[in-house]
Amino acid sequence: MAMMRYAEALNAALREEMQDDPTVFIFGEDIGRYGGVFKVTRGLMEEFGENRVRDTPISEQAMTAMAVTAAMTGTRPILEIMYADFLPLTLDALVNQASIYDYIWNGQVSMPFVLRTQGGGGAGAGAQHSKALDSMLAHIPGIKVVAPVTPADAKGMLKSAIRDRQPVVFLEHKLLYNTRGEVPENRDFTVPLGKADTRVTGSDVSIFATSRMVLESLKAAELLEKDGVSAEVIDLRTLRPLDISAIKASIAKTNHAVVVNEGWTFCGYAAELSASIMDHCFDDLDAPVARVALPDMPIPYSEPLEMAVLPNAEKIRAAALKTLG
Repeated sequence: MAMMRYAEALNAALREEMQDDPTVFIFGEDIGRYGGVFKVTRGLMEEFGENRVRDTPISEQAMTAMAVTAAMTGTRPILEIMYADFLPLTLDALVNQASIYDYIWNGQVSMPFVLRTQGGGGAGAGAQHSKALDSMLAHIPGIKVVAPVTPADAKGMLKSAIRDRQPVVFLEHKLLYNTRGEVPENRDFTVPLGKADTRVTGSDVSIFATSRMVLESLKAAELLEKDGVSAEVIDLRTLRPLDISAIKASIAKTNHAVVVNEGWTFCGYAAELSASIMDHCFDDLDAPVARVALPDMPIPYSEPLEMAVLPNAEKIRAAALKTLG
């Protein structure tokens, strides 16, 4: 085990996969000489050269189309989109090409590429650099969407994503890059996609969270313990495919559910989670599912206003107490 920052764990995964597989290459804005805006790709151009670590012009639509073509022709591209807010520019290639080729060609055309990007609020980046567009991405059949929260999961899930035969959107959060944790140094270490992880076990209420909201949910669990409430925190890790079996097992035990996501409330990922729980776990629920998400408004630039609208531990605690009655 080695103690690593989240960004260092991602860098290690990229380096190891590029060393082991010559078909893996990375490209994006400022990822080469500059080392990435959050330094995730630092040192990779020096090690692997400009053919495998490529700086690109500012054209997210063109870059995603390039990733699709490269994946179809035998390589494993990793594309970095600097901010998740720019993902709408990639949607033609994602929706009308990447997501459907495996289906329309009956498995004869694989699409092994990873789109890395970071989103989320809390850094004072304003309305154009703080979005969590999870639901927009998870809505698309044929694309896997993952959002690891720990450095170990960041490394293990990125390695799994690179090796996958389907397109994977890999969501990172700007406030996670400097978090630290133990990471296995074994080059064969991977974390499977589509499997949730129980961070804290409990018996009274299940809290299902994604990305940085897992950390807020863990804080909420500590607050709830002082209220005499035993909360179970499930880190979904993969948004699509959803680990519904883990959700069912937890709710069968607690009979209460809180879903937490940093995206918008209306038509958001938290709404889909709530609906999935109602579809699969209705008979085990003793109360309606509680949602904690972003209000239907742009994220403010003002720090006090931004903190006021973002989901946090106290809001999660209040939602849990409400659903418990």
